[in-house]
Amino acid sequence: MMNTSDQNKSFAQKLWNAKGSIALALSVVLLSACNNNLEREAAVPETNVTAEEVADNTTQLIGKTVTVRSEPIKKIAPTTFTISDKQFFGSEPILVVNASGKLFALPGDSDTPVQVTGPVRKLVVADIEREYNLDLDPELYVEYENKPAIIAQAIALAPKPGEITTNPKQYYGKTLAVTGEVEDIRSASSFTLDEDKLLGGQDLLVIRAGTPKGTVNEGEKVAVTGVLRPFVVAELERDYDLTWDLTLQRKLEAEYSNKPVLVATEVYPSAIPQ
Repeated sequence: MMNTSDQNKSFAQKLWNAKGSIALALSVVLLSACNNNLEREAAVPETNVTAEEVADNTTQLIGKTVTVRSEPIKKIAPTTFTISDKQFFGSEPILVVNASGKLFALPGDSDTPVQVTGPVRKLVVADIEREYNLDLDPELYVEYENKPAIIAQAIALAPKPGEITTNPKQYYGKTLAVTGEVEDIRSASSFTLDEDKLLGGQDLLVIRAGTPKGTVNEGEKVAVTGVLRPFVVAELERDYDLTWDLTLQRKLEAEYSNKPVLVATEVYPSAIPQ
């Protein structure tokens, strides 16, 4: 029969073993979560952030490249315009300087957002002109001087899937940046983005040329950049390295012939809330 001292030692040993098992289990969970986070971070471009994240980390983002989606509110000059979002740098309009080397026409519909990718800078007109070989009229930017600006390396229209399928002609041949929920996975290289039910449009077909990088899951919110084309098999096969088989091609052609298809150059998890 154990005395009190032995019983205490036995209880302490059991407790220690239990704590050790709990600690080991927690370490496994935390390691697994860490690995999952690393995999997710590796899959998501570092620049793919929400406007809220940019707003909360303005100081830290100066000099870093970000991707932001917002509605343009005012054209300043052929290469500059402002965007505004209640969660993006407060409520102050942010100047976007187009340094991509490509002309970008702002959407006629002010409700259509744009996606802007580029470094965040404090605007010093003379420095921006020199570094990016631009000709900016200083008088137009007095109110933006020394305030945060995005020096855009890439700009794209960012309509919703339903807006595209409802009126595709205005988007044909243009590079788009579209976010939406994966609705119907047809193959490793094709899926649909859920349409906006309020608009009554159809789901948007997405096809990926070449060998797709990564996979998508049904219900996952993704961001897709690519060019919108009419679904014409002969033209798509001529212009892109498509990996579909004949059966899939025939099914898609029967369902989507001459309807819009987004030929994706990039697909990645979306940081933009839907």
